[in-house]
This record gives sequence, C-alpha cells and structure tokens, in this order.
Amino acid sequence: MDQVDDGKLRGIILDRIGQRGPIPFADFMAACLYEPGLGYYTSPGRKVGAEGDFYTSINVHRVFGRLIAREICRMWEEMGCPASFDIVEAGAGHGQLATDVLDAVCELNSQLYEGVRLTLVEAEPSLAEVQGKLLERHLAKVSWSAPADLAEGKLRFSGCLYSNELIDSFPTHLVEMTPEGLREVFVAAEGDQFSEVLDSPSTPELEAYLSRLGITLNPGQRTEINLNAVRWLESAAASLERGFILTIDYGYLAPELYGPMRLNGTLLCYYRHTTEENPYIRVGLQDITTHVDFTTLALRGEELGLSKVWYGEQYRFLMAAGMMQELMALEAAAKTEKEQIAIRISLKKLILPEGGMGDTFKVLIQAKGVDHPQLLCMRDWGKLI
Repeated sequence: MDQVDDGKLRGIILDRIGQRGPIPFADFMAACLYEPGLGYYTSPGRKVGAEGDFYTSINVHRVFGRLIAREICRMWEEMGCPASFDIVEAGAGHGQLATDVLDAVCELNSQLYEGVRLTLVEAEPSLAEVQGKLLERHLAKVSWSAPADLAEGKLRFSGCLYSNELIDSFPTHLVEMTPEGLREVFVAAEGDQFSEVLDSPSTPELEAYLSRLGITLNPGQRTEINLNAVRWLESAAASLERGFILTIDYGYLAPELYGPMRLNGTLLCYYRHTTEENPYIRVGLQDITTHVDFTTLALRGEELGLSKVWYGEQYRFLMAAGMMQELMALEAAAKTEKEQIAIRISLKKLILPEGGMGDTFKVLIQAKGVDHPQLLCMRDWGKLI
C-alpha cells in the first residue's frame, strides 16, 4: 500500500468522533469525499483520466457526449422546440462532458443552440477555471451553481438535467442484518485508526427504505442505503419546471442490488486505477463509491411527478442514440487504417460488457410535464444497424 499523508483530514474526523462518539458511516464518507478543501471531491487535483484514479465514459471518446447531445436535441423537439432550453450538468467535474455536449448541440441543431443555457453544478469551485477554458467558445451561454443551489431550490430550469457517475459518490449509510435485527455501521476511533461498531439505526428511514422495496436482508448480509440519492432527486424534481432528468451511473434494480449474492454490498474505493475495499485508509485521497438503486429512483420519481420514460443498459442507450452513425462518420474521416482501428477499439469500451462499460452502466430518463415523449433511446436499435 502506498504511504500517503492523510493526517489532517484523519485528525479532523477523529476529533469529531472524540467529541460526539461513533458516527454513522454516511458521515464518515461525507467527510472523506466533501470536507471543504480536504475531501476527495473538494480538494484540488485531477481525479479522472490517466492522471487520476479512475476512468469514466467521458475519457473514452467525445462520441459519448455527442450521443447525449443527440438525445437532448430530441428532448427539445418533444418539448415543442421552446425558444429557451436549459442544459444542467450535475457533477460537472473538469467540464469535458459539457464541452462535448455543447459542441455537438452547436453542430447538430443551430436553432436549439441559439436558445441554450448551460449550468454547471460542481462541488469543487476551483474547477470553474478549467471548465471555463474548455467551454471558451460557449462562455456566453455558461453559468455556474453550487450543489447547495440545487438542494435549496435556488436553481430553477426547464430542459434537461443530466449526470454521469454522480449518484454513486453520494455518502451512504451502511447497514447489516444481525440476529437482533437491522443494525447500522458506525465509525469509531482506536488511537489514530478507525474501527466499526454496529448499533441501532440512526434514523427510521433506513428500515423504511428496505421495507418499501419488500427487501429482507439475509443474516450477516451488509449493504448500503443511499438516502442522499433520494434527497438529491427530490431537489432536482422540485427545481425542474418542465423537461427531463437523465441519469447515467453503475447500479442495478433493487432485487439484484440487494440480493443474497451481494453479501457484502457494493462499496468500493478507487486509487490510481486500482480498487480497494478498505475505506479507512488514504482518508480524503481515494474515491469511495457504491452502486445506485435505480428502482428507488424510479419509484420516488413517480411520486415527485417524474414519469419513467426509459431505463436500460448504457450500450442500448448509445446504440439507439446513433452510435453506428457516429462510428461511420469517424471512420470516414480517419486518415489511416490504424486510426480507424483505434476509433473502433475506443468506442467498443462504451458498449461492450466484460471489461467494457456497456452493461455495467445504466441509464434512467425521467420526464416532468412532457407526455409520452418518443426519445431516441426508445427506438429498436437492433434495426438501426
């Protein structure tokens, strides 16, 4: 294991435990990821790509953003081609995906582009400068918001909010089924190290969450309950006046996510392109993630006025949105056969299972105030090849 200095944030969390006693794992994870200036996502440094700790679909090829843009163009049409249209990216990172999306909208639909307003929502304010440079040609259309603006209802929009690998990074509660019933994992301190203790749940919402899904964990089974994902969706739904919410992330429907085959849940850490199961090391320096419960997002969405338009694997979404057309255009523009092969290899990562991203990632599209939209992802992509 690499020797890294995580002493400052470690000390802050240990002090909190010393003052309050053991804290829910969700609070520990929140500090590790979002402590101002020290958390994984709120400290300077590149987290994604070759220089970071993991890759996302954004890093594979700009076609990923172009295909999202194709679907956004269809959303605009299904909304009646309004004169103004908001595109909101939640968890905008360095701004590469937003750049790819807006570049493509500009190329594909000049009328939509004329009325587009792009809002970037990002927890790390220092990234605004990097985002601004990437989006330089579109700056007149770009504005910035903090996650709190969405959470507090200060951000209102009509159009499309999308996110890519955002919800998996929300702080989550850990629970375990014991002979005494459901217990929550709390983080305690032993000297300068962290340990776990099981205790009664910190909120009745945890048992209610599983009960609502009809889920009963097996004895000894541990899993995650992401209440923050539900709260985020509630905020997004309240902020959306009319339009769509497009969520891309790795996850499952509840029966698979909470099935007995997942005895230890899905929590994983990422550091320099390696996975780690121990969240109590490299505090603030490694990513901590869990798989998304898409069943709950869809169910809660319906209650909030968000109809489920489409749910499925990323490869199905990308193929139906026009992957083959994009591939053929790229190959036609390639100058050499070697370049063509490189393009094919890159795009395969987006759609292939078993080492690719095609079925690991899922896409959920929800709509508000748009009746029976006919989106690209709803086409039979098998007939488009």
